[in-house]
Amino acid sequence: MSSVKAKKHLGQHFLTDKGIAERIVNGLIHTDEYHEVLEVGPGMGILSDFLLNRKDLQTYLIDIDVESFHYLQDKYPQLGNRLINGDFLKLNFQDIFSGKFAVIGNFPYNISSQILFKILDNRQQIPEMVGMFQKEVAERCAAKAGTKEYGILSVLIQAYYDIDYLFTVKPGTFNPPPKVNSGVIRLSRNQVENLPCDEKLFWRVVKAGFNQRRKTLRNALSAVLSKDRLGEHPFYEKRAEQLTVNDFIELTNFVATMQLKN
Repeated sequence: MSSVKAKKHLGQHFLTDKGIAERIVNGLIHTDEYHEVLEVGPGMGILSDFLLNRKDLQTYLIDIDVESFHYLQDKYPQLGNRLINGDFLKLNFQDIFSGKFAVIGNFPYNISSQILFKILDNRQQIPEMVGMFQKEVAERCAAKAGTKEYGILSVLIQAYYDIDYLFTVKPGTFNPPPKVNSGVIRLSRNQVENLPCDEKLFWRVVKAGFNQRRKTLRNALSAVLSKDRLGEHPFYEKRAEQLTVNDFIELTNFVATMQLKN
């Protein structure tokens, strides 16, 4: 098989610039925390070539596209069962990895948020991620409080990971070219094992706040706790985009105490 046809329904845009591929792979800092890396959606293996040259890492590939899977089987027979034909979003990582591992990829834009939430849900096992997303999504992940890009993903990712926006990639380096620029980011797990609050409530507070982002938090948080039970807190007069991660932690703890009082 000489090549793989990009499939629109899978959101495939194959990177063609080897220099950019090498820069993405070099974005992995690689600490002693892990020695395995999973590439998502390798396509025809432009990132994989550089990953497999790294002797400090054992590389796994997963692609949902059967055509890509067979192409990669022919290209990398040495991978054996480290080449997986499957859906990253449905993968049980414990079935593949006994310990921690990194994630890397030129991710399909149509499932960017789902990929990031999958990583967040498995944050204890994934200390590092380097990925290419639609530039708007990459910027949203790295956005700071007080900006219009700042949202649910920004807060939840930055609660658990340090984030670096590495570089921007132009459409012309892909086949077929997407209609937008792309952005490469690195997530590095921070030192917080668990947030100093009820984490499930934290997620609910963050999501409720941004789901009605034009409203003050007093009104937005009525989805979590009725207004007559919310009590009084200075953050209630602000909007969600004005609060930092630590502010949301403080607010979550306050909401938790009000839940207990009523």
